[in-house]
Amino acid sequence: MKTVSEHLVNYFENRGIKHIFGLCGHTNIALLSALEPSPIDFVTVRHEQIAAHAADAYARVRRKASVLLTHLSPGLTNAATGVANAALDCIPMVVIAGDVPAHYYGKHPHQEVNLHADASQYEIYRPFVKRAWRVDRAELLPEIMHKAFQLAESGQPGPVLVNVPMDVFSKPVDAALFERLQSGHAPLQKPSIDAETARVIIEALGGAPAPVLYIGGGIVLADAADELRRFVDHMQIPVAHSLMGKGALRDDHPLVLGMTGFWGTQLVNRSCLQASHILAIGTRFKEADCSSWYEDYTFNIPPTRLMHIDIEPSEIGRNYPTEIGAVADAKSALRVLDELAREIYPDGFERPDMIAKIARWRRKFKASNREMAMSDTFPMMPERILADTRAALPEDAIITTDVGWNKNGVGQQFDILEPGSVLIPGGFATMGFGPSAALGAKIAAPDKVVISLVGDGGFGQNPSVLATAVERGLGIIWLVMNNNAFGTIAGLQKAHFELNYGTTFPGTIGEDNLAPDYAAIARAYGADGLRIRSAAELRPALEKAMVSGRPTVLDVAMINNPTPTSGHWNILDIYSPDKHISHVST
Repeated sequence: MKTVSEHLVNYFENRGIKHIFGLCGHTNIALLSALEPSPIDFVTVRHEQIAAHAADAYARVRRKASVLLTHLSPGLTNAATGVANAALDCIPMVVIAGDVPAHYYGKHPHQEVNLHADASQYEIYRPFVKRAWRVDRAELLPEIMHKAFQLAESGQPGPVLVNVPMDVFSKPVDAALFERLQSGHAPLQKPSIDAETARVIIEALGGAPAPVLYIGGGIVLADAADELRRFVDHMQIPVAHSLMGKGALRDDHPLVLGMTGFWGTQLVNRSCLQASHILAIGTRFKEADCSSWYEDYTFNIPPTRLMHIDIEPSEIGRNYPTEIGAVADAKSALRVLDELAREIYPDGFERPDMIAKIARWRRKFKASNREMAMSDTFPMMPERILADTRAALPEDAIITTDVGWNKNGVGQQFDILEPGSVLIPGGFATMGFGPSAALGAKIAAPDKVVISLVGDGGFGQNPSVLATAVERGLGIIWLVMNNNAFGTIAGLQKAHFELNYGTTFPGTIGEDNLAPDYAAIARAYGADGLRIRSAAELRPALEKAMVSGRPTVLDVAMINNPTPTSGHWNILDIYSPDKHISHVST
């Protein structure tokens, strides 16, 4: 009779699992050993947070639940940040954690967590996973695994935890318990919007003097980009998006206004303020996207009339009063909306004035940035780094961002031309996400160019990601936008407290005394590494790295310029009430 571990590997194979991410420990090596003869590839890393972020990105690219395997206690807690990041961005993931033997619960065996309750390791993840199971008997695991994948991928997606005592992995179990679940792998049918509600929405939009579509990451999660484009093209409604909604519609589409909120531009924030009706799809109306929900910056709801479609009922009406709320899958809902729109308004709409307005503003905004985007200054202007990177990359390249200019600046100024090709740590804004996410993205899409845009603070979190890339020959590019600081926080501190303490690093940007030398670290791991010495070097270096197909770090000294903003962030009032101080020093 086969063991639980052997049956579990067969179960994964039958589900079409190709890769499992994780790190070994004495509690999970029975499962690892069962994986050895399997075609499933175990992606081992040097730190569990790397594995969690890689599994997160892998799930985003493949649009299916990924699998993360961890050891107990420190392995589980090391992975917690990455799993929580996936949870706040609604990424499906099944986490399998080893635990102490069930017969030793409460006796303080090696690495047990039981300071407040016995057998409670799984509770560490309860605040952020959709559900945490503790497997008390081997016979229960097959049914729990089936429920875990179904829950992770259904409704609002997210991670789940299956906590397995190490003795359970090694117990023999009847194959029939797993075999009876093999026919139940088909995904659940997702809810759509009813025709009556859809008609009310379409007629409201059709008669609205100033309608706006507000798009969130739910469009990308639902793989609804094509449906969105078709609907927008017919109704000709301008589209604003959240940070996580970036790229759901190509940034060069003539009706894209841009990203809202604190780092939003004047055009998009003003358009949302002046909207008579907003149809929001797949968005949570989070703080940064909504200028901390202050009136007169991004949204005034009411008097703007809000209609909101989301797969998760609790998101509807959470932050703004909603006239029409519909619980539905974004892809299914957009299909119904588009069908009814073409029935009610067969000739569609034409809004040449709005298209011309957006085009004029884009030209004006690019002109305002042109000097910095073309500047030969070194250390480089962040605008020049982004401009050269976009010019060098193919349209379908996958970009992973981190925290700081590489996230906020990308959201505002970097055109995404392929839906789902930018992977952003949105809800948790996790420093260190980008470098590790690039691993998962490249493994999921080996034929695509994958580049991690990351600050020096973020890259310094887990540089051992390079070891895995070198071992696997993954031609990832890490472009380190190096301002020798936790730049966004340094700017805030300087603006409000007139000092930099604990937010900057020793050394001078652009000088040889700047440490660490990330290019040298890359070479020590066996990757290619280059410290850029002038603005003119960057684009040729990017192009060479793409051709080489080798893991490459480009360490680029960068001036800590602020990301321009027309929005607001409540922390400014907390630090300096009534002083109207910006988020950066002047």
